Amino acid sequence: MVHRSDSPIGVFDSGYGGLTILKELKKQLPEYDYLYLGDNARTPYGTRSFRVVYEYTLQSVKYLFNHGCQLVILACNTASAKALRTIQQKDLPLIAPDKRVLGVIRPCVEKVADITKNGHVGVLGTPGTVSSLSYPVELEKWGNGKIISTVQEACPMWVPLVENNELGNPGTAYFVRKNILNLMVKDPQLDTIILGCTHYPLLMETIRKSIPDNGIQVIDQGPVVAEKLTDYLLRHPEIESRISKGGNIRYLTTETADIFEAKAGLFTGYPIQAETVQL
Repeated sequence: MVHRSDSPIGVFDSGYGGLTILKELKKQLPEYDYLYLGDNARTPYGTRSFRVVYEYTLQSVKYLFNHGCQLVILACNTASAKALRTIQQKDLPLIAPDKRVLGVIRPCVEKVADITKNGHVGVLGTPGTVSSLSYPVELEKWGNGKIISTVQEACPMWVPLVENNELGNPGTAYFVRKNILNLMVKDPQLDTIILGCTHYPLLMETIRKSIPDNGIQVIDQGPVVAEKLTDYLLRHPEIESRISKGGNIRYLTTETADIFEAKAGLFTGYPIQAETVQL
């Protein structure tokens, strides 16, 4: 059990992808403590119903709250799409009115609304995130006064290819090119593309090679979420002051720790030590 004096920022994901978000948080906000929880035993969330994703995510948020977290980032597009709003509106007022849960979709939407010049935005994501329509809905809502047209493409092969470390494989390049071409056909005027899954930054080199060289901006969620969290903590000193600052990271997983450790290094860029927990 974490000591009461430890109040890390909680970072939750259904699996490994959230490690790309944590990596950027650590880079931009190195002074804080972090507690990462991957629900790897029940991953993937992308194919599950709204109800199941909500229940699993709430369970994980409660676990992080019980381990000292004042603030939890859902570093998972599926959890952000299918569970965040219900947790914020229905559960937090009852279980932890003084704590906060934030997601990864809205920070990206706000960033894209600022940078798109012609309002033509593409989203590459898992089937679950795409079918939730979270990005088109949020872009319409937070469009910063701009009329934004959004097209999406589900990329079911990308996550398994990343997790099996097939990053430089010609087969991977084939699927990346195919999905990006499909997206471009839906709207040839795209000027901004959101990588709507935390695994996708590992494919960035292949993604950039597959996009026509016409000034399209590719949005990687990690740096955006870190930038927006920095701003959030400045605006909410009542939360920021309760977060512990020891520069430490702990990694928790619902899977066997050595299985998690074997793949986690691919996402962090360095070896880690994890602990197995039961929710």
